[in-house]
Amino acid sequence: MPDPAGVKENPSLHFLGDLRHDPNLFHLNRQSVSVAFFVGVFCAFLPIPGQMPIAALVALWVRCNLPLAVALVWISNPLTIPPIFYATYEFGRWILQTPQVHFSIELSWEWVRGNLGKIWQPLVVGSLISGVFFATLGYVTMQLFWRWHVVRNWRRRNAGRNENGDKEKEK
Repeated sequence: MPDPAGVKENPSLHFLGDLRHDPNLFHLNRQSVSVAFFVGVFCAFLPIPGQMPIAALVALWVRCNLPLAVALVWISNPLTIPPIFYATYEFGRWILQTPQVHFSIELSWEWVRGNLGKIWQPLVVGSLISGVFFATLGYVTMQLFWRWHVVRNWRRRNAGRNENGDKEKEK
């Protein structure tokens, strides 16, 4: 993670104002990381351009780890976008009970103008529901992982103390 003093003094981050001093934006703690997982994963499922700026704005608003929230948006990348959005479209279509629309995807504005009107509702519904589900799953998983990690470290530390105490008793 970036050095806190370096973040506070970085001239390119002055637009953040007093937010630069918020410890949750750039430090790793259970709440900041868990909420960043929620924000980043949810934004990754948004079927719109500009997921990274949206994740950054939400991370600033809810005061979670900014770099992690923005990085998690890359769950949806050029390789994963087609299967993710096809699955969310099919899920939304199932939820809304709409008939399947047969189409072939082309990366052009003409295709978007001609076909998006036919598929946008199931895509948006499926994406939002999936985003909330997987974001919640990420949040809960990070909470549980963090707790497990802390408990494991406490047990190791206590085992080390007990081992040192037993060695001193033997002397």
